[in-house]
Amino acid sequence: MKPIRIAMILVVVILVAGCVTPARTVQRTSADTQTDLSGRWNDTDSRLVAEEMIRDMTGRPWLDDFSRDEGRKPVLIVGRIRNLSSEHIDTTPFVKDIERELINGGRVTFVASSAEREDIREERMDQQLEASDETIKRLGEETGADFFLIGAITSQVDAIEGERATLYQVDMELINIETNEKVWIGTKKIKKLVEQRKARW
Repeated sequence: MKPIRIAMILVVVILVAGCVTPARTVQRTSADTQTDLSGRWNDTDSRLVAEEMIRDMTGRPWLDDFSRDEGRKPVLIVGRIRNLSSEHIDTTPFVKDIERELINGGRVTFVASSAEREDIREERMDQQLEASDETIKRLGEETGADFFLIGAITSQVDAIEGERATLYQVDMELINIETNEKVWIGTKKIKKLVEQRKARW
């Protein structure tokens, strides 16, 4: 009886131990540290693509041509960046990464997006009634954009027996607002291979 009882106790202990959830640990890390846990589009992809795209765009002939002909920096506005990929991607951080690179680069003038302009216009209208004559901001003095930047994120997935390859492609175009001329087209591709045993994608 005694060996049977000991064996039963050991079985119970093993079963209970198997059901215990391992402790979770959280570690703080630098925000610009490259992390890729799932193999999906992430903040590192967004930042690196934005940096490379804007570096390529501002290094092309259209910028020097415009500055020479007009005698000033071109004024840009970022339009819609569409997510046409197979997964949910919040494009807002990507747009902000692009805006940051444009502003910090110093080679172009950058104006607020259409959604941001609506809030600013509301504030400007409120000033017409509430602000003092010395501080009121005039109507009809906005800086008009010369170029409109648009883009899309797409993806292609190939998966079999625990392996998944995902190709992300970001396409962007810079369009002259007055003439509809496309002055720059840029493409950036990121390919990720994820291997996981006994996984179904």
